[in-house]
Amino acid sequence: MADADAQERIAAGTGKMPRHVAIIMDGNGRWAKKRMLPRAMGHKRGVETVRNIVRAAGELGLETLSLYAFSSENWKRPEDEISDLMGLMREFIKSDLDEFASNDVRLKIIGNYKALAPDIVAMLDESIARTSQNSRTTLAVALNYGSQDELVRAARAAAAQGEISASSIEANLDTAGLPPLDLLIRTSGEQRLSNFMLWQAAYAEFWFTETLWPDFNKEELAAALNEFARRERRYGGR
Repeated sequence: MADADAQERIAAGTGKMPRHVAIIMDGNGRWAKKRMLPRAMGHKRGVETVRNIVRAAGELGLETLSLYAFSSENWKRPEDEISDLMGLMREFIKSDLDEFASNDVRLKIIGNYKALAPDIVAMLDESIARTSQNSRTTLAVALNYGSQDELVRAARAAAAQGEISASSIEANLDTAGLPPLDLLIRTSGEQRLSNFMLWQAAYAEFWFTETLWPDFNKEELAAALNEFARRERRYGGR
């Protein structure tokens, strides 16, 4: 098993691996539309992709994987679609928590998830507590998340603590304690941040793919990591 893990890391660019990769998972609706299926089927297939990519992240040696699952703007969607998404969230937590625990995955939630339905909040709190000591991979899921709101909350917290500075704001972000964001991936061909990790993406590398999220796979994630390994990061220098 160790040799297999080493081969995975070599394929992804050993020595220049990003510590923290974030993904804007986009294209579930278009995937379903192309197949003349209900949008709910696209979201269901998207959840399967989440499972596969979380497994792949551990196999490829990623320290942290952040996924943009439900934005604060997503509440504007039709009620039946929101209901389907919440139902899939419940199903995902129930079916995958044991696997997270056994595979040393730590769950972290960013965003105001406490505004979700009480039963979902309770399930998430249990999952966070149960996996809190795991250390192989951290899965940070953005739920009811908006980066502008996060920045306002962080600035207010920093002001209440004293001096407002870059370090004090960063210490109060939802992602405090996670490694700096190295690579941000967006699927479906769109090339925008959509209010996701605006602060964290300041010096991140971007990688865009035309692939719709339900079709995204381990091989394409490895390709993104290989591309990251080829880039020279200057952080504003020459």
